[in-house]
Amino acid sequence: MEYDEKLARFRQAHLNPFNKQWGTRQHEQEIGEETPDNTTEETLHELPPGEPEFHCTERTMDLGLSEDHFSRPVGLFFASDVQQLRQAIEECKQVILELPEHSEKQKDAVVRLIHLRLKLQELKDPSEDEPNIRVLLEHRFYKEKSKSVKQTCDKCNTIIWGLIQTWYTCTGCYYRCHSKCLNLVSKPCVRSKVSHQAEYELNICPEMGLDSQDYRCAECRAPISLRGVPSEARQCDYTGQYYCSHCHWNDLAIIPARVVHNWDFEPRKVSRCSMRYLALMVSRPVLKLREINPLLFNYVEELVEIRKLRQDILLMKPYFITCKEAMEARLLLQLQDRQHFVENDEMYSVQDLLDAHTGRLGCSLTETHTLFAKHIKLDCERCQAKGFVCELCREGDVLFPFDSHTSVCTDCSAVFHRDCYYDNSTTCPKCARLTLRKQSLFRDTGPDVDA
Repeated sequence: MEYDEKLARFRQAHLNPFNKQWGTRQHEQEIGEETPDNTTEETLHELPPGEPEFHCTERTMDLGLSEDHFSRPVGLFFASDVQQLRQAIEECKQVILELPEHSEKQKDAVVRLIHLRLKLQELKDPSEDEPNIRVLLEHRFYKEKSKSVKQTCDKCNTIIWGLIQTWYTCTGCYYRCHSKCLNLVSKPCVRSKVSHQAEYELNICPEMGLDSQDYRCAECRAPISLRGVPSEARQCDYTGQYYCSHCHWNDLAIIPARVVHNWDFEPRKVSRCSMRYLALMVSRPVLKLREINPLLFNYVEELVEIRKLRQDILLMKPYFITCKEAMEARLLLQLQDRQHFVENDEMYSVQDLLDAHTGRLGCSLTETHTLFAKHIKLDCERCQAKGFVCELCREGDVLFPFDSHTSVCTDCSAVFHRDCYYDNSTTCPKCARLTLRKQSLFRDTGPDVDA
């Protein structure tokens, strides 16, 4: 209570711009020959009538920290270089240690310490006249300025204070770093690896051991060990190698080798480099399941259904290419997110397998298959005219190669009822007639004389 009364008297005496008498008397006292350490009662009684009494025994720094409206922390406004700001930060730290714990004054000092550190960080960053685009190690960095504080620098592993700091993001692999860390980046862009070598490691966690890495991080070559001295060794489930905590942040990702061999979609811990590579490769159709693991179709019913739908879509594609209405309606753009579905029925991406596992791919392909079949068999007369009649029974409706009850000759693409084709013979009658015609022509004309 005594401290608050002294503080109130101090403000009324020193923050009044019209109080010139007190300022003159204080100046005369400072230039006097002898100045007592403590203000006596006689000096206090010499104040003009009506002027509040004031007795200051506290330090000026303490008085400044107790009021936000009038006080200013040391160095916050007057410090202009890094050295002055560091000195102000040390002074503020000392004040925080001397103030009572959990007090309001200590909380205010902590807030001001944060402001001092942010301003120091701002002075350390390069100037704002840097170019917006920087190319480094095949990275294409774009300068950003955002209020978001949820970004983390991939180089120094600290938070990016987007409100006051300038930071860069690679448009290829989304590598983020402070502008001051930009010239220290040593990791090449992962997108270049995806462009030049788009393939997965299909061995499940191919561990070689720390001795094969000379007990160093597989990326930055920093010393690591399983005991955490000098740095903790973290294993990447995709590459099987060990990394330090700066290169391995315990990110989770689906491992392609575990998917194609075990149909296992549980995310595992991977390094930062592997995480970016897998994220860029997730939609690339580079998995040929028939060669990698053909038995997978015997145990996963969803893949069998998806393979049949993809084969039907490939049979529908010639109809759309030669149909003017289908080209104007751009029906094939229904599969623009999965362009490989209209090119072959063998290649899969990890995203395709994940959607097949969750059931989304089967539903979307069924809707697309129904839309395509409706155009060919019902809506378009030109496509209807390109149907087939079974040449074995010559009965029934018009047949199309993607119907479930038909069989297609792989040589001449003729379409038959499935029952008629397997009941009569396994040889296409149209191909047999063509063979007989070629033989008769050969007999009539004879062998070539020049030959």
